Amino acid sequence: MTTNGKPTILAEGLEKRFGETSALRGLDLAAQEGTVLGVLGPNGAGKTTAVRILTTLLRPDAGHAEVAGFDVVRQADELRARIGLTGQYAAVDEYLTGKENIEMVGRLYHLPAQAARRRAAELLERFDLTDAASRPVKTYSGGMRRRLDLAASLVVSPPVLFLDEPTTGLDPRSRLSMWDIIGDRVAAGTTVLLTTQYLDEADQLADRIAVVDHGRVIAEGTSDELKARVGGERLEVIVARGGDPGAAARALTPYAEGEVRVDGERRQVVAPVANGARLLADAVRDLDAAGVQIDDFSLRRPTLDDVFLALTGHAAETEAAAGANGAARRGRRGA
Repeated sequence: MTTNGKPTILAEGLEKRFGETSALRGLDLAAQEGTVLGVLGPNGAGKTTAVRILTTLLRPDAGHAEVAGFDVVRQADELRARIGLTGQYAAVDEYLTGKENIEMVGRLYHLPAQAARRRAAELLERFDLTDAASRPVKTYSGGMRRRLDLAASLVVSPPVLFLDEPTTGLDPRSRLSMWDIIGDRVAAGTTVLLTTQYLDEADQLADRIAVVDHGRVIAEGTSDELKARVGGERLEVIVARGGDPGAAARALTPYAEGEVRVDGERRQVVAPVANGARLLADAVRDLDAAGVQIDDFSLRRPTLDDVFLALTGHAAETEAAAGANGAARRGRRGA
């Protein structure tokens, strides 16, 4: 909490329009000090617009927001020195080297030249970019640019960090490394707002998750609470050709926590369960005893599409955002 008892990040009734498009329609968010708030949603849901308002890059049409106790409109100058931002698109100068980019940000934060060089060396090593430090950024891969962008946002270890889809386009190794770095910052007391399209990322990093669709929060809770809303775990069986899906459904019914669904065309049987890992051996035994031949048998947890299908009646969308997200390409950390 901030000293006045409010959450470190607070948004109340934020609204924003771009022409005929309503990007935010009364958005409410809150993140406590030293925690990660995951803002989960498809492209076009309003995530980036919210981040741009909270980092002083965009003024809301209505509503109120504070970060670290500072009003994002009236006290924007004071706030910018206390936040870091990594946007969806790596905002680095491709004609400078990686080292020069980090040092430049350090000097913009008024670090002495020697301190900026020292901090650049530390961050380049932490983000596995030391070997490329003297190369122009235009020679970097997309993943390297993302890591450099996040490194730049951490030059002064801000108390509040905004990460707008920081792992989009990263390879699995770089993605896991990014998760570790974010975890380290939170352990050191940083408050993080993380936007993402990936449920597994929010699951790994977020203390609480706000699900955003069409400019408003439609659900909020822990990862487990959100998964419970779409049925939690499920056993999925693909019956071999010529097999009887009905027999598989009867074998799994004793383990089900709800209706067992049968898709005859796909030869698929789905049974919602609790503590599914404990049931696997017994379920396989009962399927075998019933003479059910299977092509595939798995324990699955909800995906992003499952969450959105349950909450909104449609799967997670992938279309680019209108207006707001286009403008986000020009976004940069607010200091």
